Amino acid sequence: MTNPVFKLDIPYMAGLFDGEGSIYYKQITEKRKGRNPCKVWKIRMEMSMTDLNVMELFHETLGVGTLRERRFKGAYAKNWKKQWRWSAAHRQALYVCKLFWPFALVKLEKIEKIIDHYEPDIKNVSDNIIDLALEREKKKSYEFWNNNA
Repeated sequence: MTNPVFKLDIPYMAGLFDGEGSIYYKQITEKRKGRNPCKVWKIRMEMSMTDLNVMELFHETLGVGTLRERRFKGAYAKNWKKQWRWSAAHRQALYVCKLFWPFALVKLEKIEKIIDHYEPDIKNVSDNIIDLALEREKKKSYEFWNNNA
């Protein structure tokens, strides 16, 4: 754990994710055992780094997603540094996208796709301003699901 008082700034985190992160937003056909295949959305944000302190601060500041060690297979991987991966999916990804949206450059298009996927009624830019009270309630529910998972 890092210093609980220190938190990263959202613009810094958005820039870090813009350069180091990835977004997976795709509709796929999922095969289901004994049933007909169905179309599902895969929505995921990930970022991997070898610096555990930065990754812990990133994860703790956002308060959503998971942070795990990324494991590599094979004899060649034994000399590699440990790598840490933060990931968030579906509604947690929406929460992060809403935070990063004002500061994103490279991944702006995919961030907007995720926001539009969950909130299609937003028509203009001024509607994308985050309602802090609503986001705090959502964050509480995210924390509940993360703590009970």
